[in-house]
This record gives sequence, C-alpha cells and structure tokens, in this order.
Amino acid sequence: MQALLSFLTDIFSQPAFLMGIIAFVGLVALRSPFNKLLTGTLKPILGYLMLSAGAGVIVSNLNPLGDIIEAGFNIRGVIPNNEAIVSVAQQMLGVETMSILLLGFIINLIIARFTKYKYIFLTGHHSFFLACLFSAVLQAAHFSGWWLIAIGGFLLGSWSAISPAIGQRYTKQVTDDGGIAMGHFGSLGYYLSAFIAKRVGNKADSFADTEISEKWGFLRDTTVTTGIIMVIIYLICSLVAGTQYMKTITELNPLIFSILCGLQFAVGVAIVYNGVRLILGDLVPAFQGISQKIIPDSIPAVDCAVFFTFSPTAVVVGFICSFIGGLVGMFILGGVGMALIIPGMVPHFFCGGTSGVFADKLGGKRGCIIASFIGGILLAFLPALLLPALGELGFQNSTFADFDFAVWGIVIGNLFTQFGQIAIYAICVVLLITLLLPFCFKSVKVVGDTKTLDELNKSSK
Repeated sequence: MQALLSFLTDIFSQPAFLMGIIAFVGLVALRSPFNKLLTGTLKPILGYLMLSAGAGVIVSNLNPLGDIIEAGFNIRGVIPNNEAIVSVAQQMLGVETMSILLLGFIINLIIARFTKYKYIFLTGHHSFFLACLFSAVLQAAHFSGWWLIAIGGFLLGSWSAISPAIGQRYTKQVTDDGGIAMGHFGSLGYYLSAFIAKRVGNKADSFADTEISEKWGFLRDTTVTTGIIMVIIYLICSLVAGTQYMKTITELNPLIFSILCGLQFAVGVAIVYNGVRLILGDLVPAFQGISQKIIPDSIPAVDCAVFFTFSPTAVVVGFICSFIGGLVGMFILGGVGMALIIPGMVPHFFCGGTSGVFADKLGGKRGCIIASFIGGILLAFLPALLLPALGELGFQNSTFADFDFAVWGIVIGNLFTQFGQIAIYAICVVLLITLLLPFCFKSVKVVGDTKTLDELNKSSK
C-alpha cells in the first residue's frame, strides 16, 4: 500500500505527467487518431519538461546571486524557500502529505465535475507544497490520522478550484480569453497586483504594446534585453561583494562570471518561453475533449510561467520592482524588530514577474511598476508573519515563499490559536458554502470561455 501511495504521489506531484494524462484523456474523448493521440499527449509533457528545464537554469543562476547579495551587503536573515521547508517537513509528515495531495486532486476533479467551479489545477508541485503546509498546520491543530487527511484533502481540493476562479476575470484579460486559468499558489498576489494596477495605471500604455525605435532595435528581443539587465545586476553585486568573497563562489574572474550567469539566466527564460508555446499548442485543444465529454466547460489551471509570454518585458520589470520592494520590506521589518526576510531571488522572479504581467495588462507601465513593488513588500511581510507559527512546528529559520501559502498558514494558525479546532471546521464550512453558492444564482458563472488554437497562438505572441 505504501509503495502504491508513493507511486501515485510521484505521478500527481509532477505537472508534466498530469498534463500528459489530461491531454490523453481529452484526445481519447475526442476520438482522435493515433498519430494525434501520440503527439497531443507527448507535446504538453515535453513542453512542461522544457519549462522546468528553463526554470532550473534560472534557479541555478539566481541562487548564487542571493548569496552574493547577502555577503556583499552584510545582511543576515531568513531566505524564504518552498523546497527547503518542504524537504524538512517531509521527514516528519511524508505519508500525511502524500495522502492529502492525492485526495485533494480527486476532490478538485469532483468539484470541477459537479459544481460551477470548472478549474482543474495542473501545477502538481505547488499542490504538493500546499499539501505539506496543510499537513503541518493541521497536525499543530491536534488533528491526526484519516481525519487530518480528510480535512487537508478537502482544503487542498477546494482551494485548487476556487483560487483560479477568484481572479479569472483578470486572467482572461491577460490572455485575451486564452482558455486557461492561473494554477499557481501565488495567485492572490497576482490578482492583488491586477486590482492595484487597474486603479493606478493606464493599460493603454503597457510594456506589451511598447514600440521600440530602430536605434534600440536590439532591445526588441526579450532574451537579449533580459541578458543585458541580468549581466549588469550580477556585475554590480559581484563588485560590492569583493574579489575575496567571489573566489569562494567561482574560480572565474568576476566580470566573466557575471557575463556568463546573466546570459545563462536569459537562456533559461528563452527555454521557458518555448516550453510554454509547446504546452499551449496542444494542451488547450486536447482539453476541449475533457470539456465536451467528461467535465463540461472545464478549464486547465496552469503554472505561472505559462503567462510570461503575454508580456515578456513586464516579467523583467516586475521582477526588478518586486525585488526592490522586498529590500524595502526587509528594512521595515528590521526597523520594527521583526525577523529579517532576505529577498529570495527565485520567488521574486517568478511571483514578481507574473505580478508584472498581470499588472501590465490591467494597468500598463505605471501599474506594473507600482503593483509589483507593493507585491514585493508583501513577499517580505507575509513570510515574516508566518515564521513564528512554523517555528512552533519545528521549522525554525525556514518559511514558505509564495503568497497563498503564507496567507493560509497565517489564517489557520491564528484562528486555531484564538478559537481552537472549531475554527478549522468553520473554514471548511465557508469553503463548502463558496462552492455551493453559485447554484443559488442562475446567472453566476465561474468559468471562462475557450478559444480556438489559432486564436490562442495569436494571443500568446
């Protein structure tokens, strides 16, 4: 039984396999011929593997930059990292986490089939992270065994369906009704950025629509622009850190190191973009089979990096503004005597970059800059507020990085402290009411429209 549970967890925690399985089921439902069945199943898998490979290149180049900044500016504190805290938690709560993950996905499918929340959450590793958080906080709330798994699975499955729906009106504007939803647990941050940008900016003046003059024509290539900006950032940080420290990082000359890391980072971004195009090219059309035959009107909720292609320049701007906001937030935390949260380059790139895309599409350049900066400050404060609760669980000096994780951890931890287990049951009731409430209003729709493949390809260019 343990071996089967582990095998299923390995599958459902891998977005590539999930996308392939969903695409396969959709194509079978459409009665596609074998050649289309084969290519339509493999391309989403290959696309996500390409996206993951690009993300791996980005992460491998961002991690040393965080260390360089920490040493160069003599900053000591906690760097939020999802993978680090999950690896620790798995040693204590492995079975509970795996069980919550599997049950959560099943509940997500049931919700998509029988309610008006038609979103199928496909970012398996983020589901795994949230399952880990729920297993930890529920154990701290004195739940155990199957009851812990049942509550955790319901929380995960419900939020997997509800979180894409909360901001789908924004997602549709970002993707030009692209037939996809946000499947990433930094979603509340992205929706907040869109909300802020819409009120402070002007979407008619966006980075996505900016025309660059012939004199600066080389900047039209996002890969080149990203490479130049990152080389400058690496070089400045390396100079501040000093030659002696840089010798502990690399044997290369700091200038050569900066150029290589900056350009490798740009290559990683380019790989991500190509992976996204592979995913969009086949997953959404295959999903029409699911939507028509099995789960009517269902929509795939996909990773945040899938949205990068809709405003590539805003990704870089959002990252930089988010990181600056993280630095400001760190200094404010220090000033008020809270734990220092050192800006993690990885969360600020993926979360800040995605916030930049949403903000740019809803509020243009000004909205992108302001909203991403505010989001960066929150990426400092939320993990700091979550840190005490996690410390009590034995996860000292480590905290989750992304928006939704922090919100859920803070809410459950504080409500349990104030009201006990009854607060957890109340949260479940609220989620259940949220799932059932649209049935009371015939006009309420919590799904988005799909588009043809040709329209989708045009909107992603």
